[in-house]
Amino acid sequence: MRLLLIRHGQTPSNVKHLLDTAVPGPGLTPLGEEQAEALPQALAREDIGALYVSTLLRTRLTAAPLAARTGHEVLVRDGLREISAGDLEMRGDEQAVDVYLTTSFAWAAGDPERRMPGGEDGTEFLSRFDAVVAEAAGTGAGTVAMVSHGAAIRTWVAARAANVDVGFASTHELRNTGVVILSGTPDEGWRVLTWEGRSLGPDSGAAGASGPAGETVG
Repeated sequence: MRLLLIRHGQTPSNVKHLLDTAVPGPGLTPLGEEQAEALPQALAREDIGALYVSTLLRTRLTAAPLAARTGHEVLVRDGLREISAGDLEMRGDEQAVDVYLTTSFAWAAGDPERRMPGGEDGTEFLSRFDAVVAEAAGTGAGTVAMVSHGAAIRTWVAARAANVDVGFASTHELRNTGVVILSGTPDEGWRVLTWEGRSLGPDSGAAGASGPAGETVG
């Protein structure tokens, strides 16, 4: 299966660099709306057979133009929502962002029992995201698109893709409406083909480390 993991368009909280993870969350900025409108053209060569979004409003708004182009029903799944910030919710200070990223990437590095302060642990997050991917694989669609969130995508890919580790995911930004394309199955595993249009070859360059809003933190 070909799996397209798409980060949502820009939100007001992204502009303010806030850890805004609660449901339903904000809508899109004017730029975010433009980013969403550009997705169908950007993915015009993809034969998308199913389209999933999270329970946060920004993913549904981002997916709407793509749904109109493909004619697919948008399937809303809680498993694709952003990693809960817990006690860090709506904070944007450096300490909060560091704790958030350190915790989420620790899950992908093999410490899923670590818990986000006041939030979920890695086992809970990975299980819910895995469940949606497994459901999508069961549809028989050759290509599935999922509109999700920055930290969720980067953490899940680092945990599940054979050719991406935490070092790569933590130092490669995923911008608003950025796309990570993978190939594989839940049983056989996954490999990243491209990260924001860049082939995952040995010459892939590192970008600045970024938080769930895409802001540089390192």
